[in-house]
This record gives sequence, structure tokens and C-alpha cells, in this order.
Amino acid sequence: MVSRFADWSLSLDPYGGPAIHAAECTTCDEASPGADSRDVPEVWCLRHAARTGHTGFRSTVTTFLRATHLGPLT
Repeated sequence: MVSRFADWSLSLDPYGGPAIHAAECTTCDEASPGADSRDVPEVWCLRHAARTGHTGFRSTVTTFLRATHLGPLT
């Protein structure tokens, strides 16, 4: 990615920790806890569906990024 005044690079942050997986019901306001693997939110979705009959879910994965300044435009 290039800004108007300098070159920048965007990459995964090696110090940001693992990705955070979560899910939320698209019918109500309930949501799974965040977890380091997708197993926890997937099990939560299945249990929520069995308990409520709700069948739609939004899955999110949060990763951490780091911007690195590469120097002024040449």
C-alpha cells in the first residue's frame, strides 16, 4: 500500500498473538466467547441452534497487523 507521502507495508504482526475466532447469532444478540481456535465458537453455534432453533451465524476472525514505514516516496 502506498500513501501520498511515504511508502508503507502492511503485514501480520508477529507480536500480536494468535488469531481470535468468534461467532454471533444473526437472529438474536448472543455471541460466543473469543478463542484461539474455531472449535469453541463452532460448538457454541451448534449448541445455540439446538437450544433456540436459530440457524444463522456470523463468524469473525480477528488478526493483528503491523504497518512498517519503508521511507519517503522516490
